[in-house]
Amino acid sequence: MPTVTVDPIFRTDPCARSAAARVVALTDRGGVVLDRALFYPTGGGQPGDSGRLAWDGGELVVATTVKGEDGAPVLVPDEGAVLPPLGTEVVQELDWDRRYAHMRMHTALHLLSVVIPLQVTGGQVGAGKGRLDFNMPEAPGDKETLQARLQELIDRDLPVTEDWITDAELDANPGLVKTMSVQPPRGAGRVRLIRIGTGDDQVDLQPCGGTHVARTGEIGRIRLGKIEKKGRENRRVYLHIDD
Repeated sequence: MPTVTVDPIFRTDPCARSAAARVVALTDRGGVVLDRALFYPTGGGQPGDSGRLAWDGGELVVATTVKGEDGAPVLVPDEGAVLPPLGTEVVQELDWDRRYAHMRMHTALHLLSVVIPLQVTGGQVGAGKGRLDFNMPEAPGDKETLQARLQELIDRDLPVTEDWITDAELDANPGLVKTMSVQPPRGAGRVRLIRIGTGDDQVDLQPCGGTHVARTGEIGRIRLGKIEKKGRENRRVYLHIDD
């Protein structure tokens, strides 16, 4: 597949639910690449988006979205779908409820790493349920207190914003990287940071390429689930969002 330039709508306008685009590539495995990417591709523990494409004379269901060899989002249709021809103008329709659930959970997991200030060794974002793995030799003694602290941060309705720094600036501030298993993407010369809170109310700042809510109050009511031992020094902490 040739290298293509894609406008990442999922990053510049994460609340967009539909968008026009043009088919710029079809992969050998039956994937579709558009010049404007509404759908977030799987990465950083967050699942790829789903939804549908429609064009004059056809439509298909998008089962998921992945990153292609050059990093461009590739839409993966349901098996047996008829693909739009190269150059076709299409309309993307996002499964918004699923995406928004991922945005709420992803932001909540950032805050979980605030109330448990340990190295993160893994994680997974889900719709209503997620988890982080921590370098945590001993289990926390008071899960109820952790849950209350996390809910208090959410209820402060802090703004969630983005900043960009250079690769060199990140190298000079290695403490910004909390995750041991997923490193920030490099090579473009700059790295995206997600900031929660501002000024004296800032509670978190870390590299992340995922989608997030605009304010922490959108997360709603959370509940800490099981804390499982995963190896000698690792524990998995589950988080639920109760609508």
